[in-house]
Amino acid sequence: MNHTSRNLLGRLHAYLIQRPAVRGYLLLSPTLGLVAALMCIPILAMGLMSFWHQTGHMSFDTSGTLQNYVEALTRDMYQVLFLRSLSISGLTTIATVVMAFPLAYFIAFYVKRHKMVWIILVTLPFWTSYLLRVFAWKVILGYNGAVNSGLISLGVIDEPLTFLMYNPTAVVITLTHAWATVAILPIYVSLEKIDRSVLEAATDLGDSPFIRFFRVVLPLALPGILAASVLIFIPTVGDYVTPSLVGGSDGYMIANVIQFQFGRGSNWPSGAAISLTSMTIVAVLVIVFAWTARRLSGRNS
Repeated sequence: MNHTSRNLLGRLHAYLIQRPAVRGYLLLSPTLGLVAALMCIPILAMGLMSFWHQTGHMSFDTSGTLQNYVEALTRDMYQVLFLRSLSISGLTTIATVVMAFPLAYFIAFYVKRHKMVWIILVTLPFWTSYLLRVFAWKVILGYNGAVNSGLISLGVIDEPLTFLMYNPTAVVITLTHAWATVAILPIYVSLEKIDRSVLEAATDLGDSPFIRFFRVVLPLALPGILAASVLIFIPTVGDYVTPSLVGGSDGYMIANVIQFQFGRGSNWPSGAAISLTSMTIVAVLVIVFAWTARRLSGRNS
């Protein structure tokens, strides 16, 4: 090794030592490499498989075709399910954030002692199985469930209501309850970080509590709201358990078709193409949503 090479290595070593962020990434590089491999390899495998053609039961033509993507984008049933999935996930996200914000606000601003106890209570639903929570709503909203039985015993209705179950509304209600905790925590963190002196200054300048909320609290809590929205929207688009149990034929989502294609349908290339198409659509929507939210936040600040 010549003198120039040793100087370059010395400068590189000094650069790495003087940069804490670089040292941190180097320390995390094995973990990051493993996570990247575990994420990328399945996606690459699905991407490769999506260009195959099904020729028989678990037999494929690997010569390459775009027919699976053409079918995923043009088939009427898939278009309906894509739109239904996005609408159900969008409504679930809005409902969950709207319901989670008051509780997060209460914990951040009004609970003075034992906040950790409240946080633990908020996470209690995660202590039970997701499937069990879905079944609980099936019991509550069912034909002979708690809602119908209670209304009949009170004399409000004469026969059970049939529109409570096996429709998109039941899916939205169940998903909203299931993902409420995920929305509460990031919103709470954003609210907890707000400097209380800023609120006092707004009050001293004559802002009422209502105006102060919309001019100060809500813009500062926007990062938490954005994080909660993304954390809810992405997984609910791909949920197939809840639509299967409480959605019925009118509440089926695109994930149910994907599950069928990889399961009983045994058409893995079609399932892979639909999966990647759905992922791309969701990714584009999330990027647009995040960009728009940042622009609005920048204007408000």
